[in-house]
Amino acid sequence: MSKIYHFVILTVLSMAAMALTQGLTSPAHADVKDSDKAAFEAIVKDYILANPEVLRDALMNLAKREDLARQAMAMQILFDDAGDPSMGNPDGGLVIYEFSDYNCGYCKRVFEPIQQVLRDDGDIRLVVKEFPILSQSSLVAAQAGIAAEKQGKFTDFHINMMTYRGKVTTQSIMDAANEAGIDTEQLKTDMESDAVATIIARTRQAAEALKLTGTPALVIGETVVRGAVDIDEFRRLIAAERAKQG
Repeated sequence: MSKIYHFVILTVLSMAAMALTQGLTSPAHADVKDSDKAAFEAIVKDYILANPEVLRDALMNLAKREDLARQAMAMQILFDDAGDPSMGNPDGGLVIYEFSDYNCGYCKRVFEPIQQVLRDDGDIRLVVKEFPILSQSSLVAAQAGIAAEKQGKFTDFHINMMTYRGKVTTQSIMDAANEAGIDTEQLKTDMESDAVATIIARTRQAAEALKLTGTPALVIGETVVRGAVDIDEFRRLIAAERAKQG
């Protein structure tokens, strides 16, 4: 018997027992004893057949609980951001997570609104979750972004990559790194490290838990925003989250 089926049966039994104790018994059921399992199961069956919405409500309740558990697990993975590149105020009171791919045109479209908000608001920390999904060069660029963070040069590297127009290649990635003043030999070594691979794997796990299949995606508090948003909507979402936090 599966855990889900077992949970449903227990829920239904509980609801049926409650109904019975509240006077929903018929004369035929009046002599049923708690120890008489077979008779009790017959009563439950009759009750379910007469009230099929009980099973529906139990399944809906189970789905809601599972969704809340999944959301909690996803947030736990998301908040584990050690080693992830970040921008803005490192001690910002509001942390925003952005799932991004350097080959994503929509990510580049939302880049400037995000930068404008970071410039205007000094209390935001933006964590960039490198989420390479579009091509092999996306993976190389993501590795470079995380490795650039180790040298404290991620912000400049990220700006160079997001403002670059053209096909992302290994050469364009190294050009962006050079322009950011990054030690490219050390960068190449770090890009191939287990630590960088672990961070990307963790981001993929968080994306799967959040049911993200594309970029960009923003997580503001516990609000997940899929796709590009304009600056007014971005500011509205930030204000709403701050109001929620009090």
